[in-house]
Amino acid sequence: MITLYDPFEGMQFGLGRCFLTGQPVGPHDTIAVFPEWLQAAYDLADRPIYLLDQSQTTYAALRLPLAPALHPRLAALEARVQAAAQAGPAALRALPPAQLWQWVGKIFYGIFVTELLQQQEPLIKPQYPLAENAQLVQRFRTFFQLLQGLRVPTDYADFVPGSVFVLEADAAYDAPAFEYDDDLNTLVFSVKMGNAVVVATLIDIGLIGKAMRQVTADAQRPLHPAQLAEFKARTYYAAYLLGVVPDIYPRRPTPADAPGAELVLDALIDDVTSTIFSPWENLAYGHTLTGLWHRWGLTEEIILRNPFQPLSLLYNAAGAPQSAAEAAEQLVVLTYKS
Repeated sequence: MITLYDPFEGMQFGLGRCFLTGQPVGPHDTIAVFPEWLQAAYDLADRPIYLLDQSQTTYAALRLPLAPALHPRLAALEARVQAAAQAGPAALRALPPAQLWQWVGKIFYGIFVTELLQQQEPLIKPQYPLAENAQLVQRFRTFFQLLQGLRVPTDYADFVPGSVFVLEADAAYDAPAFEYDDDLNTLVFSVKMGNAVVVATLIDIGLIGKAMRQVTADAQRPLHPAQLAEFKARTYYAAYLLGVVPDIYPRRPTPADAPGAELVLDALIDDVTSTIFSPWENLAYGHTLTGLWHRWGLTEEIILRNPFQPLSLLYNAAGAPQSAAEAAEQLVVLTYKS
């Protein structure tokens, strides 16, 4: 069976080793964290990215070391995602979920490694350094095992590595053409590319997708930017509530596994001694929502006027899904009253 590389053994990060195999590579054997086609499409190369220590870099400067033999495999993945992104949200939804997860996962991992290396000589020492958080390191270790699908054809046996949602932004409402945000502690990531918005939770093996099945179905329509922010808040808060990290077991393929797989990953959750999701608390969710609704001036006081039913723009007062236009009208009323 393929020997899996573990960069967390001795914290082996940096430009001298392939990020997927650990083998030595040259200084030019790298790939862009944010793919070059994405940088070109939204003029990102020289735009600043601010890191946790309050230093800054640029999109073009974010690179991951990669063995030359793996460049064609990752280039093929980029080509598939690029074509789908150019075609729109429906084409992105049509991609195999594991492929879209791998594409998002590579970007997220590149950001994590950048933050990890920067914290070795930080501009301002963070209060909670990433490398000293044992629980977070274990979560990333599991995530990295799942990310081995970037390296070789991998069958995720009877599960998806994470929950990936594709939403559509209503072009009638002003919003940046490109946006991204993430939370390293809960391993969540979102990126807006034109009218397509991809939101992903990266190590929940599909549990959050199942929990949000109805909300996701209700959100399959053009959404106001504030509705998109609400969906992200629900997703981010669900990732915060997730109380388990799956155990991942690599094994050799058998005839029952996917044809062509060189590696099979099984996932197991100890749901006997662990609670999968902590209880939902409206106050904590309202705080998450406030952070994502700040641009519309919706304060926590407005959001939690009814402490038993936080404000929603995805749904009307009767609990029915509402359109982007209806959400926009609701926003006008809310901001006028406040």
